[in-house]
Amino acid sequence: MTITIALAGKGGVGKTTVSGMVIKWLVQNQPESILAIDADPSSNLNMVLGLDLEWTVGDIREDMLGQVKSSLLGGGAAMGALPGGINKRDYLEYHVQSALAEGSRFDLIAMGRGEGQGCYCAVNHNLREVIDGMSKHYAYVVIDNEAGMEHLSRRTTRDVQHLLIVSDPTRRGLVAAQRIADMRKELDIRIENAYLILNRLPGEMPADLKSFIEKMDVPLLGTIPADAELTSFEFSGKPLVDLPDESPVYQAVAEMMVKILN
Repeated sequence: MTITIALAGKGGVGKTTVSGMVIKWLVQNQPESILAIDADPSSNLNMVLGLDLEWTVGDIREDMLGQVKSSLLGGGAAMGALPGGINKRDYLEYHVQSALAEGSRFDLIAMGRGEGQGCYCAVNHNLREVIDGMSKHYAYVVIDNEAGMEHLSRRTTRDVQHLLIVSDPTRRGLVAAQRIADMRKELDIRIENAYLILNRLPGEMPADLKSFIEKMDVPLLGTIPADAELTSFEFSGKPLVDLPDESPVYQAVAEMMVKILN
């Protein structure tokens, strides 16, 4: 069975960094295959993982629709026909597979930009089926989501084993985290476990912050300390997965992964 770990949180709380540390831990501690899905158009999970991206799913969608429109102008069939009579589903499946960026024991697919003008319903449905079908061939799927969790809500497979909601140690971040925790009850998704992760905590947790978290409808999985070495990595352009194993950021995430998987 595929184990899906989804991360969510408002922009700027370090969600993509935590996603990278989760993948780093899985690579080091689990022998099975791993798929990373970058579902946040504003994030750069590939940079965290040290991978180059040539295509995103958004690029594939736009390219296919462009070919369909060209075919219609040239007298193609209703709904458009691709050059050479290629089936649209086969076209999407081939290009999504080609868009995979391969890392050390994991693959990455990026969703990319949102929808432009025009009708995307049929294409998006096919893309969802292709990506969800591909996901079933991996033991672990790690999804770096946008705050609204739109990608999760649109999946054709509805099971998520672990939802990790990331917040910084601010009231605004925690209020956003609570909204995301509430949202999981409204979506047509079966989320088995949901946890809060407090990121960039400078020292001990203040009493008022602890009191606020204790009243939230999502349990605290753990905290990640603020770390100057990680900041230095980010400015230098080094992939964050190259942080040393003794990094306090990685060690904090590793402890959380042991809790939920072991």
